[in-house]
Amino acid sequence: MPIPFAPTPLAHINAKFLLSHPAHFIALGLGSGLSPKAPGTVGTLWAWLAWLLLQNVLSPAQQGAVIVLATLLGWWAAKVTTQHLGIADPGAIVWDEVVAFWLVLWLLMPSSFTLQVIAFAVFRFFDAVKPPPVGWADQVFKGFGWRGAWGIYFDDFVAAFCTLLVMAIGLRLFA
Repeated sequence: MPIPFAPTPLAHINAKFLLSHPAHFIALGLGSGLSPKAPGTVGTLWAWLAWLLLQNVLSPAQQGAVIVLATLLGWWAAKVTTQHLGIADPGAIVWDEVVAFWLVLWLLMPSSFTLQVIAFAVFRFFDAVKPPPVGWADQVFKGFGWRGAWGIYFDDFVAAFCTLLVMAIGLRLFA
């Protein structure tokens, strides 16, 4: 099926593009990816705020189900949005940061604000700096289509795993 959108220049990733297709709205983190500076950080902040609400209304099992569904929906949204943009992994796509940070918060279940701040900072470090193995994961599935959309998520899930590992070690050492 032909794509009804011509590739969109980065300068035109705006509110009009965000609202032009449901996939764009999801992939761009409900608008948080439109931030002109540090969209990944803004998307992760949005994820954190949304999680504060979700954790109060959903059981842990329901939270896990939301993460799985959000990942699958986001995978589809990333595939469609990258095709419409003609860019394999634009920074404006931040739903990957959202679900990866939700995974961190769900598995860590940090009860204190301080632990949540530390988890946020550690996750942002791994996602932005991309030290090994995150940098390797960022390069594995480059491109378009389902494989490329998975690649958008893969490095963030590796960053989430690294965050959980660092947090577990830190909690063990300083508990």
